[in-house]
Amino acid sequence: MTKKQIKRILKIVFIIASISSLWLVPWILVKAWVLPLPDTVQEQVNEAIGNGFDGMIVYVDEAGKSPVFYTGGWKDRKNKIPADPKSLFKIASISKLYNAVAIAKLVNDKRLDLNKTLADYFPELVGRIENSEKITLRMMVQHRSGIPNYTNYPNFWENPPESREETLELALDLPANFEPNEDYGYSNTNYLLIGALIDKILGYSHQQYIKEKILIPLRLNNTFFSLSEVNIDEVMSGYHVGHPYDLKTDENGMLASVEDVGIFLRALNNGSVFEDGEQTIYSSIYEYGHSGWVPGYQSFAEYHKDIDAVIVQFNNTTDAKLYMWNLAEIEYNRIVKIIRNNKSP
Repeated sequence: MTKKQIKRILKIVFIIASISSLWLVPWILVKAWVLPLPDTVQEQVNEAIGNGFDGMIVYVDEAGKSPVFYTGGWKDRKNKIPADPKSLFKIASISKLYNAVAIAKLVNDKRLDLNKTLADYFPELVGRIENSEKITLRMMVQHRSGIPNYTNYPNFWENPPESREETLELALDLPANFEPNEDYGYSNTNYLLIGALIDKILGYSHQQYIKEKILIPLRLNNTFFSLSEVNIDEVMSGYHVGHPYDLKTDENGMLASVEDVGIFLRALNNGSVFEDGEQTIYSSIYEYGHSGWVPGYQSFAEYHKDIDAVIVQFNNTTDAKLYMWNLAEIEYNRIVKIIRNNKSP
């Protein structure tokens, strides 16, 4: 058998395997992936709503242009209020970027040490978090600690704890997921501990520190840490497939407008959020874009260097199997392609 024949057979096998695998994928994902790319972002947002999202907000900040907002669907489905680009949205794990910036600033000020261990900072957790004597602050920031993720606790989202202490208890006295720095494992427990550490070092809340060092200098007047700080009518509704109620009154951490997230992301990537020495530290510990998920809310915030554009996408529909997450990623990537295509000569 010639090499040409072998290549032809392997190509056929690959095609058959690819077609077979489609039976395991929800057809809505296949449809969203294979549809011809529209010419405009607004058309793509409209298409996303047709694919099952209740509402969507997109922010595009291209260098040299004024930021543009795109919306589709509902801010409030029950009351038929259209999606509003000024709405507050639960940004979930995008908040880790703000915490990582705070860590870089405190390390630069010699108030924290990336090489000190969890045992150094929280000796009371020795014996309750495995490998506390080996887990460094750097490993926690980078999700290389091996500490179990509290959101993996059975039925966490159905009956969430009411305090940081109760939340931490869900991750204590469990075997490590892996030896420190031997692997990567995304864990919200890392950042729960980081918030507690900043509180401990400062003697006041890490939220106040982030407000003073990030939000106020960048004039991010529409970024908040709790529902208690906002008018609930300004919050975009959130929906989870199979759940009958609007989830906007559930407390899930930081909220922000899409514009505030976009401004922060631009400042993070161009370095204007940092003072001398801080960006070098930050670049050594964390990433420059993020996504977020809590029930009812999905978000994507990335800077695309090749087109010098910040693109943020919020959508307010989630599901237990994460099909909506995969669909949102497809929609986001298609929006990026549209913007990239429109910049081509």
